[in-house]
Amino acid sequence: MLLCDRFVVSSRIENLLGYMMRNMAVAAVALVSCMLFVAGELRAENWPGWRGPRGDGTSLEKETPVRWSDTENVAWKVAVPYVGHASPIVWEDRLFLVGTDLEHLDRMLMAFDRANGKLLWKQSVVQSPLEGKHHLNSYASSTPATDGKLVYVSFLEKKEAPDKNQMLVAAYDFQGNQRWKVRPGVFSSVHGYCSSPVIFNDTVIVNGDHDGESYIVALNKATGETVWKTPRENRTRSYCTPIIRDIDGRTQMLLSGSKCVSSYDPRSGAQHWTIDGPTEQFVASLLYTHDLVFVTAGFPELHVLTIRPDGRGKIDDSSIVWHHKGKMASYVPSPIAVGDYILVASDFGVASCFDARDGTVHWSKNLSRHYSASLVTASGLVYFLDDNGVTQVVKPGKEFEAVAVNKLLVAPEGDEPPDSCSASPAISQGQIFVRTAKSLYCIGKSAQVAGK
Repeated sequence: MLLCDRFVVSSRIENLLGYMMRNMAVAAVALVSCMLFVAGELRAENWPGWRGPRGDGTSLEKETPVRWSDTENVAWKVAVPYVGHASPIVWEDRLFLVGTDLEHLDRMLMAFDRANGKLLWKQSVVQSPLEGKHHLNSYASSTPATDGKLVYVSFLEKKEAPDKNQMLVAAYDFQGNQRWKVRPGVFSSVHGYCSSPVIFNDTVIVNGDHDGESYIVALNKATGETVWKTPRENRTRSYCTPIIRDIDGRTQMLLSGSKCVSSYDPRSGAQHWTIDGPTEQFVASLLYTHDLVFVTAGFPELHVLTIRPDGRGKIDDSSIVWHHKGKMASYVPSPIAVGDYILVASDFGVASCFDARDGTVHWSKNLSRHYSASLVTASGLVYFLDDNGVTQVVKPGKEFEAVAVNKLLVAPEGDEPPDSCSASPAISQGQIFVRTAKSLYCIGKSAQVAGK
């Protein structure tokens, strides 16, 4: 009996161990599948605002298109009914774009089906006379932002007296219903308007640098009520969108413009530090890489430099790590950081690559006549989109390496005006979205293949 009992117990133990091993194998397979699914989800990013999910032009996706033409590797192309320079934003199966109805003077928000480019709805945000602007600006240059629930837009509302013009910010749901509309401050600029909203926690932050009592304002994203409003010192127009990073034990909202580069607490609007210069006016967004803030600015002087962001109060040139002047700087196009390199596209077609740590110029090369669009990156490659719709795909490194040259636009027929590109590209779910003066392109595989 004792031998038999031992045999029964031994068999039961073996069965139990076998059961556990089988379930562990199933669990392991499930875990691996889950990890692969999550990894796929992480690669398929939304592009929810100006310069994407991190505000710096970077995409984590690995299968972004590298080669295309006007007929090859284009999933769809649709006409855009309203003009503007704002970039498209993408959230899951929706794509949002703003523009101006020049005939009726409406500033419009549009929603498209990401899969096929179908216009789903359009809404007039505000009807207002056209403001004065620079010839390279538009009446709809502010890229919207979304948190997946609401879409936030920003325009200028023109009044009879220029010093009474208002910044207008509004929120819409994904069905096109307006949730709120506010006017948080005056805005006056001979070059027009461009202030792209930035979402931080429960607020929407908008830069109000203009030729008057300038400010930065944070609005409650659910109601539009002002949470804080911080004055800016120098009453000078700029068109920069802030970036927000956790640095040196502080959450820093970094912004160039109004004759300075500054850091603020995005929760309260309190200033961490500021440094004068290096010039008067700014358009390009900042970068944060290798523990340094990278600045490129272009009026009236051209500068590229990096700043240590660990200061307090008023800091000086001792916080500048490296600094170059001249034609390698950009005024409008925002730069990009990839690994140890920072790449810049100057307005007048010069592409340059700097060492992020010490500012060594690895190469500088004329690639085009003019750039307006900011740089974007995916899969370790940088996309230079020029005004004529030509995208050079470049691999960052100590030597210039062009991977592809892609021409999107074709010459017009007869007296038809040529198409052009001023908006920056958006990258999402394995596709690149390019807005031109006339059309919206989806470059890459069809949605059924590129989707999650």
